[in-house]
Amino acid sequence: MLEILYQDDALIAVNKPANLAVHRSKMVGNAEEFLIDQLREQIGDSVYLAHRLDRATSGVLLVARSKEVAAALGEQFMGRSVRKQYLVVVRGWPDPLEDVIDYPLPGSRETGPRREARTQYQRLATIEVPIELGRYPQQRYALVLAEPESGRFRQIRKHLAHIHHPVIGDCQHGRGDHNRLYKQYFGCHRMLLHAWRLRFAHSLSGNPMLIEAPLDQEYTSLLERFDWPRPPFDESTLASTSRPDAG
Repeated sequence: MLEILYQDDALIAVNKPANLAVHRSKMVGNAEEFLIDQLREQIGDSVYLAHRLDRATSGVLLVARSKEVAAALGEQFMGRSVRKQYLVVVRGWPDPLEDVIDYPLPGSRETGPRREARTQYQRLATIEVPIELGRYPQQRYALVLAEPESGRFRQIRKHLAHIHHPVIGDCQHGRGDHNRLYKQYFGCHRMLLHAWRLRFAHSLSGNPMLIEAPLDQEYTSLLERFDWPRPPFDESTLASTSRPDAG
């Protein structure tokens, strides 16, 4: 049963589980289960995707009840009026504490043309664990709030890898040795990238919407083990990540 965060006659917000493909595509390989099919069966009605999340990513996913609403929401995403905030665990301690990663990215094909892409980040918490790996006797990790200003393919994952702070559990752009460390020592078998918050305008009423998706037990247990703060965070601590045009 999918967790529904919000629903009305126009749209539904779902808390997508990690490692569940959203829909059939060449990118998800041999997946047998799809969120869009499960949701149709759960509510007994047709639904249409308004945007997408990677298979390994969890968090807020918007689904429309009509093609017209899906198109209207899609225009908001394309127009960058939707504000998306992700919680991410990365290798190392990003420095400075806050910054904007401005690095052009290709689409789903790495050989395709690169287009401008910007991601803001803020370091929320850090830890150093006494586990030897490679030449280092201790390993550093950080909890990061990431906010992509554009919506390129795997943008957050690629941008954080670009600044040498890859997402833990990312098999394509991350570090296999650190991914294995998390499985062995912390029992964590998922990518630690979660679409936590989504701000947008309701397609019919125009009212401002704020949807938050709770973390799953695996992610929450890790935060507790590291004594890291759990969302929702104090708004004042996140003020520096706000954009003037975000509303």
